[in-house]
Amino acid sequence: MTPLVDSHCHLNFEPLKAGLEDVLQRARDNGVGHVLCVSVTLETFPEICALAHAHPRVFASVGVHPNEREGREPAVDDLVVLAKDGRVVAIGETGLDYYRSQGDMNWQQERFRRHIRAAKQSGKPLIVHARDAAEDTLRIMREEGAADIGGVMHCFTESWDVARAALDLNFYISFSGIVSFRNAEALREVARQVPMNRLLIETDAPYLAPVPYRGKTNEPAFVKHVAESLATACATSFDDIAEHTTRNFFTLFKQAKSLT
Repeated sequence: MTPLVDSHCHLNFEPLKAGLEDVLQRARDNGVGHVLCVSVTLETFPEICALAHAHPRVFASVGVHPNEREGREPAVDDLVVLAKDGRVVAIGETGLDYYRSQGDMNWQQERFRRHIRAAKQSGKPLIVHARDAAEDTLRIMREEGAADIGGVMHCFTESWDVARAALDLNFYISFSGIVSFRNAEALREVARQVPMNRLLIETDAPYLAPVPYRGKTNEPAFVKHVAESLATACATSFDDIAEHTTRNFFTLFKQAKSLT
């Protein structure tokens, strides 16, 4: 069977960080070959980078989450320089989140634009977070030419119209444990329409644990349940989902392929 890839997790967050070796062993035991540990602040990027260097199955990204307000604001040059590290395969997570932040969102939009520009300069794809902000997210992606570098819409929960627009912009669609939730039939319908060569799977661990672990701490080992849910939704086999999503990951994150 093709090993799975967890395309988005936060291994440096507690409680995963405290039991990291066990977390990674459980991932291996459950058929997970690689994971991408995603950056949310510049302050914590060094530990993510060190973690990726210490564990050959772990890749890193560099970026600042759209809701982060306390840390250092990223400049394009900062992101480009940090992305030169050999274990960094992507820029992000970035994007827009109007659910947790209200008021004038210009600061979020400008930060998103800087990440897109850094991705294009560094030649590394984007990891995009969008919540209650699909219209502005897509507009900025078009205005900044994000299609030139591509990336992934992570933890996707939007409509098929949004998915189709992102696909047209050279982006992949990644599904998390949400796709396994009982009340997520609309999302499963979207998943059925996404071309198999543009699907990714993720945990977003330690958040959003899939059924049957909903409400518990999530971890990369549980990405197999996301794959199982997608296989059921798409009327295909688990092995088919594993083969496609792993191939898609290494097609999108080209530098990761060179590290395996």
